[in-house]
Amino acid sequence: MDYQTPLAKVRGLGSAKAGTGHFWMQRITAITLIPLSLWMVSFTQHLLDASHEEMVVWLAGPLDTILALAWVIAAFYHAALGLQVVIEDYVHTEWVKISSIWLMKLTFLFFAIAAIVALLKISMMG
Repeated sequence: MDYQTPLAKVRGLGSAKAGTGHFWMQRITAITLIPLSLWMVSFTQHLLDASHEEMVVWLAGPLDTILALAWVIAAFYHAALGLQVVIEDYVHTEWVKISSIWLMKLTFLFFAIAAIVALLKISMMG
């Protein structure tokens, strides 16, 4: 049984079959970011009162490094998913939409990799 209109069949327009996965990944990353962000607030409070050496030692601990890496990955991925939805909803010219999504994803990937490399360097210093 086919639910597409004849015009939609001709144009090839239909479900992209990826919306559900996108929806669930936004929710999963949002839920994951709740405890990780509470940890990040605690980390930031320590950062305000500690010296550079104390912060390097604290962040170099295995649990703290893992939590920081998890926060970076989840935060950048969640932000990319959310911004993609905004671009898809409000940019109507197809080539601008596709270009914007690719540029945004590459930018977030670059900054996520930079943050991960920085965290790994710090964890190896301590």
